[in-house]
Amino acid sequence: MGQDLTVSVDAMGGDAGPGIVVAALARSAVRHPDVRFLLHGDEVQLKPLFARRAKLLNKVEIRHSPEQVRMDEKPSQVLRRGRNTSMWRAIEAVQARQAQVAVSAGNTGVLMAMAIFQLRTLDGINRPAIAALWPTRLGQSVVLDVGANIETDAQQLVDFAVMGETFARAILGLERPTIGLLNVGAEELKGHEAVRGAAQILRTVNLPIEFCGFVEGDDIAEGTVDVVVTDGFTGNVALKTAEGTAKLVVGFLRSSLRRSFLGRVGGLLASGALKALRRRLDPRASNGGIFLGLNGIVVKSHGGTDSMGFASALDMAIDMARADVIARIVADRAVLTRASNPPAAAAGTGAA
Repeated sequence: MGQDLTVSVDAMGGDAGPGIVVAALARSAVRHPDVRFLLHGDEVQLKPLFARRAKLLNKVEIRHSPEQVRMDEKPSQVLRRGRNTSMWRAIEAVQARQAQVAVSAGNTGVLMAMAIFQLRTLDGINRPAIAALWPTRLGQSVVLDVGANIETDAQQLVDFAVMGETFARAILGLERPTIGLLNVGAEELKGHEAVRGAAQILRTVNLPIEFCGFVEGDDIAEGTVDVVVTDGFTGNVALKTAEGTAKLVVGFLRSSLRRSFLGRVGGLLASGALKALRRRLDPRASNGGIFLGLNGIVVKSHGGTDSMGFASALDMAIDMARADVIARIVADRAVLTRASNPPAAAAGTGAA
């Protein structure tokens, strides 16, 4: 897509307001000088933020959207009245082919509802999933779903696996990603019917993946597989638990080093290693949940992030668009469909 790549941004979503969004655009413009941005939001609030960023205006087009989605609003309410919100307009630009990807830090439920309503799901995909990059002992893995679908059946979990492996090949550069279904145990008889049914399908499908069966919660951080597939309830609980644990570890470490003179000296001597650890545990570095399964790319940034985190979400959006992930999902989904519905054998001639 090269120089034609355009990112549509909801400037009014998130907890901190448009200031962190504009600061993130400044970061992203340096990293991606060939990318343009459509910024949707209140012009009165947005234009003063560019007073000291005049050069950035050459890459950003501000489109006035007088309304915004509140974090406590329900999707059904906003779908009825939200056509003038910055979130709606950001997705609408993707639907109209004016941009290749949309990014928002706003209300997750509303963003998903708007994305489904405007972009629709891909053929054969019943429900989109939210995928997230997860830091592991070996690097990074993909986990999905992390919040879009509370309940899933076997076929939906298989669809998540197909979308996850496509994402892993496109973004992580893996030729044959390993796939695991998150379960309460590795034994074949463990888990509910949907998980066991999905495993049976994945063992026979002819896709460029290596299905490793069931994995458990501790396998996520270990990096046992490249793609971890689960329902949105379990995935979201795991994600929030991991983020909370990372903050707890950093807090414990900081307080321990400050407790005594020797601790402060040890912290000074190990400052380089501690900074590297903090970077590995920093959720801003992998901020951005990707809505997979739609006729368009939408990235959800964490609502409480700062400019560094929102810039990471923009990076993810740009990588997704350049990798043409939707076309890859369509191709892999076609392989799955053919495997599930083999052509009927040619009718024989003559009497049996």
